[in-house]
Amino acid sequence: MNYSTPSLRVALYARYSSDLQQQSSIEDQLRLCRAYAAREGWEVVAEFSDAATSGASLMRPGIKQLQGATEMGAFDVVLTEALDRLSRNQADIARLHQTLNFHDVQIVTLSEGAVNEMHIGLKGTMNAMLLKDLGEKTHRGLSGRILKGKSAGGISYGYRPDREVLGDGTLSTGDLRIEAGEADIIRRIFHDYAEGHSPREIAARLNRQNVPGPKRGQGCGNWNPSTINGNVKRGTGVLNNELYIGRRVWNRQHFIKDPATGKRQARMNPPEQWITVDVPELQIVDQDLWEAVKARQESVREALNPTGARNTRRRTEEARRPTYLLSGLLRCAECGASYTLINKTRYGCAASRNKGDAVCTNRTTIRRDAVEERVLSGLRHRLLTPELVEVYVAEYKSAYKEVTDTAGATRKAATTALAGIEKKIAGLMAAIEDGLYTPMMKEKLLDLEQRKLEQQQILEAAELAPTPPMTPEVAERFKTQVNNLTTTLNDPDLKTRSTEALRGLISSVRMEPDGSAPGGHRMLLEGDLAGILACGSAQMTKPPRFAGAWSETLVAGAGFEPATFRL
Repeated sequence: MNYSTPSLRVALYARYSSDLQQQSSIEDQLRLCRAYAAREGWEVVAEFSDAATSGASLMRPGIKQLQGATEMGAFDVVLTEALDRLSRNQADIARLHQTLNFHDVQIVTLSEGAVNEMHIGLKGTMNAMLLKDLGEKTHRGLSGRILKGKSAGGISYGYRPDREVLGDGTLSTGDLRIEAGEADIIRRIFHDYAEGHSPREIAARLNRQNVPGPKRGQGCGNWNPSTINGNVKRGTGVLNNELYIGRRVWNRQHFIKDPATGKRQARMNPPEQWITVDVPELQIVDQDLWEAVKARQESVREALNPTGARNTRRRTEEARRPTYLLSGLLRCAECGASYTLINKTRYGCAASRNKGDAVCTNRTTIRRDAVEERVLSGLRHRLLTPELVEVYVAEYKSAYKEVTDTAGATRKAATTALAGIEKKIAGLMAAIEDGLYTPMMKEKLLDLEQRKLEQQQILEAAELAPTPPMTPEVAERFKTQVNNLTTTLNDPDLKTRSTEALRGLISSVRMEPDGSAPGGHRMLLEGDLAGILACGSAQMTKPPRFAGAWSETLVAGAGFEPATFRL
């Protein structure tokens, strides 16, 4: 590629990290890149950027937009300040370079010039080492702050930053002070729990009284039982925060990034790596009240687990599959929260139950089996319309034609190959009869016999295509499969696969409280009807090539678009 060619289209990319730079850095990087492009006579056709984002991952909006535009052929060159602006991860930068190279797009940086494989290898290694070194230095620096009695980041509910003007005119960092109003709420939570109130009751009462809760990101600050109860081992939740008794515990856990999703996952550190520092000036809860809460937590755990068998909690990525057909799909029409099982048999609004009437007043419940039966009945009713029967018949015949056409081509290819193999075998046999036998000929003959057997098997399979069905037979098959939905979902051998397939076709079921409706609810089902018929077939595994399980192979056609209807 000739980089002095004036017609080259260039895309600019800039990024800054929140801990190292500031917002103006984006414009500074783009300004320098524009000047470089102008000197080269390139046309700037696009600009991408990521603000306050780490370079340790490609899970960034700007870089994703750049990759999408690359696939569209929008530019010839990506120009950035330095290679580490694109990524500091060695594997990511190598993959990005490979992708851009595949689309004939070159990376050029102000620091390295035109980037090649050598830059990727050396610079990628250096950036990976830099990331690791930064992490170790950051961890070392934070541990030093903790040992001095200062905060290492993050402010718990009940505290505010306490900053003073230093001699050089800057503000101090890492010091906290108690927020009196929030401290009263914390003590109240501890007292209520120690007296026997559940976290759900406490959260509902606080929400009812419009007491602002801890805000997380863009959260509304409502109280939730998990906010109060948290996780004892991880020290999360109001009732487990040791800072409230004047003890700061740091380095309980570390985070590791999932390479598939770019999301961080917490891992517990061994207790010997924890750093504990007394900070009595930050104590909010007295020791006796703390011990009373710990004693009640332990009694609750024993009551829930009388045998004492404590299984390690599974990691998030190892979570089990949904227990029931509609688990996780039901939504409250009034507040948007999930409908969850409030006991063994009934669904209800989770927000109303856990956060109280201040968040949602919907207290209506409904039996699980009634919800599932209405959903399946609604699907059966909708699918048995004459219009959908016609669509199914048309799709069935189309699928049949495609398969038979493929079978014909397969038979022809196998027949030709078989004839060629038999001709070679005959030639070898003739040579052996003429006395020209060698050890190599035996090996060749065995190979040809194996290839002959394989082609014969392919030919036999291709002959299994069934007789073309008549239209009435197809329509009857459609009705049978629709009516078999419930039976299939209750078959122990097929339940798991059938349930997963059907769940994939239902986006959500909105539960609207209505005293005049069955079960006190009207339901609005949203989802894609394509493929539902496969759930009604007893043959859930992928069938042999021409064995006749045609509903398994049908794709969505007209009339199978995403649907929304009331049940």
